[in-house]
Amino acid sequence: MQGSGRRSSWTIRRGFTRSEPGPAGAALVFLVALQLAPAARAQPPDAADIAEGMRIFLQKGNCQACHGWAADGRKMDNQMPDGANLRETKLERGDVIVAIKCGRPGRSMPAFDKLAYSDARCYGMKQVDLKASGLSLPDPPATLQPREIELLADFLFAKIIGKGPMNRARCVEYWGAQVEACGEFPK
Repeated sequence: MQGSGRRSSWTIRRGFTRSEPGPAGAALVFLVALQLAPAARAQPPDAADIAEGMRIFLQKGNCQACHGWAADGRKMDNQMPDGANLRETKLERGDVIVAIKCGRPGRSMPAFDKLAYSDARCYGMKQVDLKASGLSLPDPPATLQPREIELLADFLFAKIIGKGPMNRARCVEYWGAQVEACGEFPK
């Protein structure tokens, strides 16, 4: 250890100092951050987020026009295409988000991401690829920001997906109160 300054036994065995983590240390920090990122999102959404997601479903995104207010495929507007029964979907959260962002080409589900087919972010396709394949997408009632898509997914997983067919009790829980729409279900 002559002329090399004072080193700890850890530094001598590893060959670099603690104050200089080097590429291996930076990679370790990056991997730890990647592991912690999903855990931060694993928290359940709060009631305000779910309410905002419901507002997006019912109003801005107008999802109810095709999927129905209960997202059971019983659409609200006969002029609109038939939407999937989201109460029975087996899609995972990531797949739901992709379906909202990118739509379902050829299946009447619009893409709510403003840039969906501008740069191949959706299914590896651009607008020119859709046209060449003979696939089309309807225009969405509005485009959604990434945070709004997350809120919509929070709402769907909290109130719709995997919750089974709508009944009176689920209707009251869905709306937060007994509303006229719940009257269609037997007591």
